[in-house]
Amino acid sequence: MKPHIVITSIFEPTEAVEKFAGLSDYHLIVVGDKKSPLDWFYPNTTFLSIDNQENMNSNLAKVLPYNHYCRKMMGYLYAINKGATIIIDTDDDNIPKQNWSFPLFDDNFDCIPNDLGFINIYNYYTDHKIWPRGLPLRLINQLTYNKTTQTKKVKVGVWQGLADEDPDVDAIYRLTSDQACYFVDRKPIVLGAGTVTPFNTQNTAIVKDLFPLMYLPSHVTFRFTDILRGLVAQPIMWAADYNLGFTNATVIQKRNPHDYHKDFISEIPMYLNIEKVIELGEKVVKTSNSVTDNLYNTYLELEKAAIINSEEFKTIDAWLLDLQSKD
Repeated sequence: MKPHIVITSIFEPTEAVEKFAGLSDYHLIVVGDKKSPLDWFYPNTTFLSIDNQENMNSNLAKVLPYNHYCRKMMGYLYAINKGATIIIDTDDDNIPKQNWSFPLFDDNFDCIPNDLGFINIYNYYTDHKIWPRGLPLRLINQLTYNKTTQTKKVKVGVWQGLADEDPDVDAIYRLTSDQACYFVDRKPIVLGAGTVTPFNTQNTAIVKDLFPLMYLPSHVTFRFTDILRGLVAQPIMWAADYNLGFTNATVIQKRNPHDYHKDFISEIPMYLNIEKVIELGEKVVKTSNSVTDNLYNTYLELEKAAIINSEEFKTIDAWLLDLQSKD
């Protein structure tokens, strides 16, 4: 089974789409929305129009908002229905480099120790003052700490590949600096349980056991949705004996136009709640529970803490019901 690549786009086929469609060892799915061109087409690509999505016999399609990044989940469901064992998230402005790929998911890797709390993963790849979107703001000036790693055998459930030129950063970075960044190459690096860094949906591979964790919150701000997904996922991954890994920059991001001030406003709930999400996740997640139960229980805690609202459960319930029907 070829790994499935899932992208959402409202544009004509971009350079990134053309490059991913040309990778014969992968199957590309592009998820459309109401703003997407009606005649969207590219060879070797499955395009899911709104009509296609609504004809998928999916509970989720009935409750997802339109013109929202969470529509990407319809691509995940399509891939799962086709028997995918690995799903790769990326965007239509991330251009794969030559030999773009991900490491094995079960091997010996350089590992960062357990229980360090939040770290800035970019510090392992550059001396440039830069931080990933979703890093607590109080930590952005903590640029030096012990970077010792230990090689050991671990299971990786999620690989996050970095992006050169215009990597994933928050609006504060872009409003105050916005310098291009090119990361150094190094061996893959894996975080120990209890060591946290944000990850996104821009160059990310996920194994089948963790597919439920691909749920994209649908009633939070756009700049928070994939970061919240990644924060919710990490304690659940640890409980399931999976780790988060990072690889070299294997894409170049040619970023679609953004209004940085609007991005900042969209990120405010993220800044306010990042650390609380991990705290609540660690409180409620249990090794005796399934990935799905831990996911649902975490969102219940987030609702109690007013980080999400009750509307979120319409889409969570539909997502999990769709997944259950695929088992």
